[in-house]
Amino acid sequence: MNSGEAGQPSVPATLTTQVPLVTGETVEYANLDHAASAPCLDAVRHAVDEFLPWYASVHRGAGFASQVSTKVYERTRDVLRRFVHARAGDSVIFTRNTTDALNLLARSVPRHTSVVLFDTEHHAALLPWRGPDVRRVETPRTRAVAVSAVDSALAECPTGPRLVVLTGASNVTGELLPVAEIAAVARRHGARIALDAAQLAPHRPISVRELDVDYVVLSGHKLYAPFGAGALVGRSDWLRAAPPYLAGGGATKLVTERDVVWNAGPERHEAGSPNTVGVHALGVACERLAAGWDAVVAHEEELLARLRRGLAAVPGLSELRLFDDDGDRVGTVSFTVDGYEPGWLAAVLSAEYGIGVRDGAFCAHIATARLTGGAQALRVSLGLATTAEHIDRLVLALRQVLARGARWTYGKPDGRWAPVPDPRPLPEFLV
Repeated sequence: MNSGEAGQPSVPATLTTQVPLVTGETVEYANLDHAASAPCLDAVRHAVDEFLPWYASVHRGAGFASQVSTKVYERTRDVLRRFVHARAGDSVIFTRNTTDALNLLARSVPRHTSVVLFDTEHHAALLPWRGPDVRRVETPRTRAVAVSAVDSALAECPTGPRLVVLTGASNVTGELLPVAEIAAVARRHGARIALDAAQLAPHRPISVRELDVDYVVLSGHKLYAPFGAGALVGRSDWLRAAPPYLAGGGATKLVTERDVVWNAGPERHEAGSPNTVGVHALGVACERLAAGWDAVVAHEEELLARLRRGLAAVPGLSELRLFDDDGDRVGTVSFTVDGYEPGWLAAVLSAEYGIGVRDGAFCAHIATARLTGGAQALRVSLGLATTAEHIDRLVLALRQVLARGARWTYGKPDGRWAPVPDPRPLPEFLV
């Protein structure tokens, strides 16, 4: 952590960059798209640079660099256990990202497991679960009714293993789901619960024990470690009993001409040479966040309040919400603006103001369509790289565009809105 005033911790620093505008100017990039991928922490970049000379194969190499890499890789399992306050016997399996982790879990549940989940889940949590054993619950308008809806769905499940799949924070609205309350309901029905923490883990501390969930999944690229690693942390029994997620080296204990003996530990589902650099980056990011959650949360809450006040004053702007009742939320806000196509607005904000936002349905098509009446939306998502100036620039830009229009011409040369022509030069490494 960096130190703030009077020796108090401040938020970890992230990498920043300058971006060109169509007008010929250059400005600091206002990255308001953290929910898609967060920028790299300075500490993560430095840690990766420090590790790269020692990068080698893990687990079976006799060379000293291999031993160092193995220690780095296995040490990060303990970092992840601490980061989510896992139970002593929980497995930590490294994956590519949240989507990979949830697909792994879906392949590992016992046959005919009844799966209950809300229909407004992000596609990573929604799509791996298919077939007659899956019950999609329509998301109600209050959190209390959401708990009751899961209760009712579980009561209708046949005897046998049951699993509730739940997103911790909506990637569309930022609203937090009542995880602990739903977990308590799941326990009464003998069900397990898997928490998709992709949007929660970068913003709030997570405790598997306090929430009483069985599995948690997360992505490094949303946790300020954009090097292609994620994790599944949770109970070991289903994972040990399931066929290996991938067949290959590392997952095997013994291979003969007639048989294969698979590893029983986390390596069972980690076949192939692992992404040791990405795993190390993920661990460093988790350690930096865990060292100063109070500063991280305070930073985000202050900026989120500033953002919502500013957006509320923009004519014709409607904020999307899953729930009618107020509750905790992370720094993600999606909205529509009457009479304006989200893709066009996003292109103008980027080209003329150096602001990065997301437009579309955010890989949560059912949720976005329901909240917009079948349309798409703009999403603003905050994080450690966000400043008050970025928020103010966005609000001013929206008001100016709505009042006087764009200063450039735009078209869809490749199917998406973009400046026509686009004079912005690419970075030198792409030229």
